[in-house]
Amino acid sequence: MKLILLLTAIIASATVVLSFPVQETPRFGYESCPTGEADKLNVHLVCHTHNDVGWLKTVDQYFYGANQSIQRAGVQYILDSVVQSLQHDPKKKFIYVETAFFSRWWNEQHDSVRHAVKKLVCNGQLEFIGGGWSMNDEAAAHYNSIIDQMTFGLRVLNDTFGKCGVPKIAWQIDPFGHSREQASLFAQMFFDGLFFGRLDYQDKNHRESTKTMEHVWKASANLGARADLFTGALPNSYSPPAGFCFDILCDDPPIMDDPNLKDYNVEQRVSEFIGIAESQSQFYATNHIVMTMGNDFNYQNAATWFKNLDKLIKHVNEKQKNGSRVNVFYSTPSCYLYALNKANRTWTVKYDDFMPYASDPHAYWTGYFTSRPSIKGYERVGNNKMQVCKQLAARTDIEEVALDFMRRAMGIMQHHDAITGTAKQHVTNDYEQTLAAAIESCYDIVNEAYEKLMPANVSNPSLKQYFCNFLNISQCNITEENSAIAITIYNPLAWNVTEYVRVPVTGKAYKILDYNGKAVEAQVVPVSSAMLQVPGRKSKAVAEVVFQVQLPPLGYATYLLRNSSSGAVMKDQASKIHRKAQGDWIIKNEHLTVFVDGKSGLLKGVRLADGSNITVNQSFYWYRGMNGNNSEFQFRASGAYIFRPNGTEPLPLGNNVDITLINGSLVQEIHQIFTPWLSQIVRLYKGSENVEMKWLVGPIPVEDNVGKEIITRFDTDLKTGDLFYTDSNGREMVLRKRNYRPTWTLNLTEPVSGNYYPVNSRIFIQDKKARRQFTVLSDRSQGGSSLKDGSIELMIHRRLLHDDAFGVGEALNETGVDGHGLVITGSHYLLFTSIDKAASKHRPLAQKLFMKPQISFAFYNTSEDEYMKAYKMISPGLKTSLPPNVHFLTLEPWKRGMLLLRFEHFYEWDDDAVLSKPTNFTLKNLFNDFEVLSIDETTLSANQYLDEAKRLRWNIEGRAVHGNSNVTDYHKDVALDHLNINLTPMLIRTFLAKIKQL
Repeated sequence: MKLILLLTAIIASATVVLSFPVQETPRFGYESCPTGEADKLNVHLVCHTHNDVGWLKTVDQYFYGANQSIQRAGVQYILDSVVQSLQHDPKKKFIYVETAFFSRWWNEQHDSVRHAVKKLVCNGQLEFIGGGWSMNDEAAAHYNSIIDQMTFGLRVLNDTFGKCGVPKIAWQIDPFGHSREQASLFAQMFFDGLFFGRLDYQDKNHRESTKTMEHVWKASANLGARADLFTGALPNSYSPPAGFCFDILCDDPPIMDDPNLKDYNVEQRVSEFIGIAESQSQFYATNHIVMTMGNDFNYQNAATWFKNLDKLIKHVNEKQKNGSRVNVFYSTPSCYLYALNKANRTWTVKYDDFMPYASDPHAYWTGYFTSRPSIKGYERVGNNKMQVCKQLAARTDIEEVALDFMRRAMGIMQHHDAITGTAKQHVTNDYEQTLAAAIESCYDIVNEAYEKLMPANVSNPSLKQYFCNFLNISQCNITEENSAIAITIYNPLAWNVTEYVRVPVTGKAYKILDYNGKAVEAQVVPVSSAMLQVPGRKSKAVAEVVFQVQLPPLGYATYLLRNSSSGAVMKDQASKIHRKAQGDWIIKNEHLTVFVDGKSGLLKGVRLADGSNITVNQSFYWYRGMNGNNSEFQFRASGAYIFRPNGTEPLPLGNNVDITLINGSLVQEIHQIFTPWLSQIVRLYKGSENVEMKWLVGPIPVEDNVGKEIITRFDTDLKTGDLFYTDSNGREMVLRKRNYRPTWTLNLTEPVSGNYYPVNSRIFIQDKKARRQFTVLSDRSQGGSSLKDGSIELMIHRRLLHDDAFGVGEALNETGVDGHGLVITGSHYLLFTSIDKAASKHRPLAQKLFMKPQISFAFYNTSEDEYMKAYKMISPGLKTSLPPNVHFLTLEPWKRGMLLLRFEHFYEWDDDAVLSKPTNFTLKNLFNDFEVLSIDETTLSANQYLDEAKRLRWNIEGRAVHGNSNVTDYHKDVALDHLNINLTPMLIRTFLAKIKQL
C-alpha cells in the first residue's frame, strides 16, 4: 500500500507543467530545415538514440543507469548530455522519441534547464519524433491501446511545448514487422510520414534494386487518402553506416584531423564515407539520403558523437572543391521528409503490410506473436479495466489526473519488448508488477465512482467494492466465504449487452435476484478437475454458479446472490455429469449442435440451425523448437523472437482424450483431458451462436531437453485453397496467401514460420463456392496460419530451452509460482456462418471480448428488499444505445469541464449489406450524467484541432494524395454545433467536448 501511495504521489507531482515564454520567433518543424543543394548528393545526418522502455533492464534501471553489468545505459545522462551539446552550437540537431523517459527527465529539471530546452525545441534543434509514451509493437498491440498510448505521450508534449512539440514524423525503427493498421492510425494522427528500420531481407533486396525503399502506403481499403502515409525504410536499420559509430559504446576509429600526428586519418575516413554515401544513393530515388547517427542508448556522452560529426561534415564538404558531389549536414527525419516532398516526384504505392519479418533465411520473427501469452493476456485485462475506469471517471467527474498511473503503465505495456514477450524475465516481472499496481489504482477510481452512483440518497453509506483477479482460474475469496453478495457488473460498450456471469462458489444452490428484484435462472457447474490442480490456486470453490445478466450501455447493473438451502432450488440448478456415453457426445442449443467423438474424445463436427453440417476436427499439437548455437543461419534456434520448428509436421497431443459431459439449463460443457498438463472445455451457452473453447496448458514438460511450441488446430471440410484472413491490430481484415508475398517473389526457406501472421483478434477461412465462413476469435494476440486447405492453427504457448541470439540472452523458459513451467489458460471462440452474415457476427463479438463487462463484489447484511431501497440497482450511462455499427471507443476525462470522445464505425465497406452503410447519431441528450455543450473535432491523437491540422501532399502512381489543406477531405461536419456525428466505414472521429455535469 505504501508503494501505491508513493507512486500516486510521484504521478501527481509529475503532472504539473510549467510554461515559459520563448523570446525568439519559433522556427520548429519545416521552417528550421536545411535546404541542401540541387546539384549535390545531400546526406542528412540524423542524430538519435533508441531508448527501449524496458528490455534487458527495467524502465527504472534504464532511466537511472542502474544494473550496468547487464547493459551500459542511462537515459537521464543522454538527455543531460545532448541538451548541453545543443546549447553550444545552433547548427546541431537531435531527435528524441520516447515520452515515457523524457517526461520523467523533464520533471526532475530546474526551471532554467526547462527554459533552455523549450528554446531548443522551438528553434528546431531538439525535435520530437513519434512521441508516443513508448514505441509500440505493431503485431501484438490492439488498436485501442495503440491510440491510447500515442494520445497520452503526445498530450504530454503538447502540454509542455505547445505547437513546438507536435511531432510530424512517425518513427518505428525497432518493431519487428509493420502492420497496415498502424500506418492508417499514424495517418489519421496527421503524421506526414513514417520511417522504420526493420525490413524483410528479401523485401529489402527487391526494394533496393528497384529504388522503392520509399513509397506511399495506402493503409486502408476503407478510408481512402486520409489513411495514406509516406513511408521509408532506413538503410541500416537504425544504426550508423559501418565504421562510423562515434559513441563511447563503439570501437570505430574517431576522425583524427591533426596532420602533425602519426594517426592522422582524415583522407581515409572521408574517402570511406563518400564511398558509403555514393553506394547508398544507388538504392534511393532522389539526391537526398538519410543516415541514422545513433543506436541503442547512445549519446550518454554526446560530445564524442558531435565532435566527430563536426569534423566529418567539415572535411567531407571540403572535398566538393575537388569535384565531390557529397554534401553533409545535421538534419532530422522531418527535414529529410520535407526534402523528399520538395523533390516533386511520383512515388510508388503499397497496399499490403510488412508482416511477417525475416532477417535471414532461417530467422522469421513470428515467435513473438505468441511469446509470453500470460503478459499478452494480462495487457488485455489492463486495457479493459482502464476503459472502465475512464468511463466511470467521466461519468462521475473524477479528476483525470487520477488515471495517469494507469495510462503510464498501459503505455509502457505497448512497448515493442513488453507486449511482445521479448524482454528478460526480471523485466517482464517488473512490467507485470507495474500493471498490477496500476490496476489497483484503477479499482480506487471504481470505488470512488460507485460511491457517487450507487446510494439511493446521500444518507446511505457506500459499500466498498472488492475485485477478484483470479476469476480465470475460478478463485474468488469473497464469493466463496460469504453468503450474501451484491455483484455489480459494468458494461463498457455503448449497447445493451446480454452476458453470462460465472462466480466461484462452495455451495450447491443459490438465490439470485436481478435489478428489478426478479429471480434469475442459475446453474451450478463443477470446476474442471484440471483447473482444481492449477499450481498456486488457493480456493475452496469446486463449482461456479452461472447466470445471465442484462446490462445497460456504459453502465452497471447489480445482482444479489445468496446461498440457498432449498432442495428444490438445488435440484433446478444442478448440472448433470456424464462420464460414459455410446457413440458421439453432443451439446446443443437453438443455434448449434456440437459433436465430439465418443471414442477419441475430440471435436468432430458442428450442425447449424439450417440443418447443414460442417466437419471440424480440433486437437492440440506441438512443434519441436529448433536447437542451435546461432553461429550460422542454418543453426538458428527457436527463441523469444524466432519461431523455427524442427520439422514441418506438428506432433499430436493426446490420442485418447478423457472426456466428461456437463448438462444443464444454461450451459453445456465437455471437459477434455489430453495430457496431465493439457486440458480443454468445449462450452456452449443457451442462446449463443459461438462455441467457446477454454484451454489450460502447462507446465509444458521439457525433461527430454526439447523445447515445445503448442498449437490448437481446426481442420474443416471447407474448400478454402491457400487463402485466409487475419485482422490488423483488431480492425481491418487482411487477405493472406500461403507461400506468397504481394510485393516480391518469395523464396521460402521456413515453410511453417514463414506463413505465420499476427492474430490480434481473429482469423478466418472462406469456402467461396459454398458461401461458408469459419472464424476463430482469440482473447489475446497469438501467431496463426492456415497451412492446409480448410485448416486454421493458432499457437497458444511456447517453452524453449535456447536463446535465438537477438539480444535478450535468455531462453524463453517461463516458470510459475511452483518453479515449474508456467500454466496458461485462455479461450477461443468459434463462429460458423455464411460469408454474407459473417461480419455481423464476428465484429460485435470481437468488441464484446475486448470490452468485457467488469465485475465487482460487495458484502451486505440486510434483506434484499432493504438493499434495493438503499442502492440504485442499475445505472446506464447513455439514454439510448448507439447504432449497432458504432463503437464508443473513448470516453475519457480531459481537462476540467472537458471530455475526450471517440466514435468509430467498426465495419468495412464490403462487410455487410446494411451495417456497412454510413451511419449517424446525435450527442444531444445522449448522456445521463452530463450534457454536451459543444464539441471540437481533433486528429485521432487529440493533439491538433482538425481544422488547423495539415499534411504534406504527395504525387503517387495514378493520382495525387491530398494533404489536409482542405479539411473537408477529412470529414469535418458542418453540423458540429448541433452535435450530430456522421460516420463512414472504418472511420474514427475524435472530439474534445465541453460538458456540464448534471
